[in-house]
Amino acid sequence: MAQPGWRDAPSPPDFSLLKRLARDQLIYLLEQLPGKKDLFIEGDLMSPLDRIANVTTLKQHEVDKLYKVEHKPIVSTSDQLCFLIRPRVATVKWVSDVVNSDKAAGRFRRYKIIFCPQKFYVCDAVLEEEGVYGDVTTDSWHFYLLPLDEDIISMELPEFFRENFLEGDQRWVETAGNALHLLHSLYGPFSKVFGMGRCAKMAYESWRELQEESEQKSRRADIGTVFLVDRDVDYVTPLCSQVVYEGLVDDIFRIKCGSVEFGPEVTSSDKSVKVMLNSEDKVFSEIRNEHFSNVFSFLSQKARNLQTAYDKRRGMDIQQMKTFVSEELKGLKQEHRLLSLHIGASESIMKKKTKQDFQELLKTEHSLLEGFEVREAIAYIEEHISRQVSMVESLRLLCLLSLTENGLLPKDYRALKSQYLQSYGVEHLLTFANLRQLGVLVEQQPGETLTVMESKVGKLVNDKTAGKLTDAFSSLAKKSNFRALSKKLALVPKSDEEYDLRVPKDMAYIFSGAYVPLSCRLVEQVLERNGWTGLEEVTRMINRHEFAVGAGGGGPEGGEKTDAQRVILVMFLGGCTYSEIAALRFLGRERGLKFIVVTTAITNSGRLLEALLDH
Repeated sequence: MAQPGWRDAPSPPDFSLLKRLARDQLIYLLEQLPGKKDLFIEGDLMSPLDRIANVTTLKQHEVDKLYKVEHKPIVSTSDQLCFLIRPRVATVKWVSDVVNSDKAAGRFRRYKIIFCPQKFYVCDAVLEEEGVYGDVTTDSWHFYLLPLDEDIISMELPEFFRENFLEGDQRWVETAGNALHLLHSLYGPFSKVFGMGRCAKMAYESWRELQEESEQKSRRADIGTVFLVDRDVDYVTPLCSQVVYEGLVDDIFRIKCGSVEFGPEVTSSDKSVKVMLNSEDKVFSEIRNEHFSNVFSFLSQKARNLQTAYDKRRGMDIQQMKTFVSEELKGLKQEHRLLSLHIGASESIMKKKTKQDFQELLKTEHSLLEGFEVREAIAYIEEHISRQVSMVESLRLLCLLSLTENGLLPKDYRALKSQYLQSYGVEHLLTFANLRQLGVLVEQQPGETLTVMESKVGKLVNDKTAGKLTDAFSSLAKKSNFRALSKKLALVPKSDEEYDLRVPKDMAYIFSGAYVPLSCRLVEQVLERNGWTGLEEVTRMINRHEFAVGAGGGGPEGGEKTDAQRVILVMFLGGCTYSEIAALRFLGRERGLKFIVVTTAITNSGRLLEALLDH
C-alpha cells in the first residue's frame, strides 16, 4: 500500500450537500400540505431533524406547533396534522387511533404521514387494517445519511443491528443500498468495492440494481474505494472497553447526533450545556483520538498556551489592543470555554472510572485478549456478577470470554449462566438465547472443538465434496476463531515490548496497546493486497461472504494514486464504535489516506448488548 513519504491525506469531500438535499426534500413534503399544520415528530427523529432543519426553518414553512409522538391522545386543535415517523407498526397504529378518534367525534382534519427514511409495505397494511387508509396521505422522506463530522456519516438506524442480525429482518438492507446509491451519485464513481459479510453482499447487490436502473453520468470522483463491513464479522472490538477520549465521552455522557450534553458535574454550575463535538471544536479535535492517559497533559499545555495568548495584551498600545480585540479575543474566549468543559469532562470520567476499578477491569480484558490467566479472569467475572456491579458490564465480560475462548467449557457456561440469572433475574434466559443465536455467548459442544472441526473440513477437502464443504463451513459460522485470527493477523502485539501510548506505532493504541481491532486490520490488509488474495485462510475462519469488485488480481498497487483513490469509504452495517473510527484515522495518517466512516449507528458495548436484552 503506502510507503514512507506519502504526502498528507487528501481533504474529505463536502458532505454538507447531503444535509441540503435532505432539508430541501423535507420542505417540499411539508409544502404538499399547504396552510398551517401541527407536526408530530417521533422521539428518535428529533435530534437528527434538528441537524437538518431547525424550528425557525419549520415555522417558515407553516408548521405551527411541534409535538413529540408519545402514543397517547393528542391535544392539537389544528385542522391539519402531519406525522414525521419511523416505519414502525406501533406508531402507525397510534396514528390510526388519532384518525379514528377524530372520526368518532365527528371532527374533520387533513392527515399526512411522512415516513423516514422510507415506507414499508406493512405500514400500508396496518392503515388498511385500521380502516384509515383512505383518510391519510403518505410520503417518504429519503433521509438516509446524516453527516456528523467531516469524516463520519450516520444513518441513525440503531434498530438495524437487532432486526437484521438477530431477527433476520432484512428490510433495512434496501435502505443501506439506497444510501450507497446516493453517495455514488454525488461522490462516485467508486473504482473498487470490497465487502465482508452476508448483509454487506446483499446491500451491494441492492445498490447495483439501482445503478442499472439509473442514468450513468460521467463525473470526477471524490471517493475511490468502498468497504462494506458487517458487524458480526467482529464482535470482539465493540465489546472491549473504550479508552480513547471520544469513546469515553460517548460511554459516560452519550453522544447523540454528534453533540453531547454536559451536566452540572462538568460545567461546575447548576446548568447543563449542549456541545457539538466535531472538528470545528479546536480543543476536541486535538484530543478526540488520544488515549485517555495523554489527555490531561495536553489540556494542561493548552491552558498554558491560552494564558500566554491572553498575556500578550500587556504592553500593547491602543491600535494593537484594538486589533487584538477584533481578531483574537473572541476566538480565545471560545477556546477557553471549550477547554474548561473538556477539563471538567475528563475529571468526571476519571472519577467514574476509578470507582469501577477500571484498571482491574482492563487487566481482565487484556488477559482474555491475550489468552493468559483465563481462570483468574473467570474468577474476576464471577466476583463482578456476585457484587452486581453492572448487569450489562457482567454480560459484556461473559461475551468477551466466550468470543476469545471460542465458546465456554460446559461446566463454566452452566456455572456462570446460573450465577448471572440468580444475580440479575431469571427473566434474562431470553437474553442468553439471543446471545447464543448470535454466537457471542456459546457453550463448546463435547468433541466439537475447533481442532476436531478443522480435521473434518480437511477430510472434506481431500474428498473434494464441494457441497458438503460449504455445509461444514456453515457449522463453523458461530465459532469466533479468535485465537487463530489473532495469530494470523497479529491482532495482539507481543507483550514483552514496551508500548508508548504517547507515540503510538499501530492501531492497538486505542486499546492501550493490547489489541488491534479485527475490522480495521481486515481493511488494512485488503488495501495492502488490493483484494483478498493471500487472506484465504482468514476468510475461511470468518466465513463471511467476502467479495471484491473492480480490484486487480491481488498484490499491492503501483504508481501514484490520485486524491480520490486515497479517499476510502468504510460502511459498517450494524454499527461501529468511536474506537474503530480512531483506529482508521490513525491508519489514514500513517498511510496518507482519508477514511470516511459511514455507519448505521454509532454503537458501544452497552448499546450493542442492550439491543439484545430480552426480559
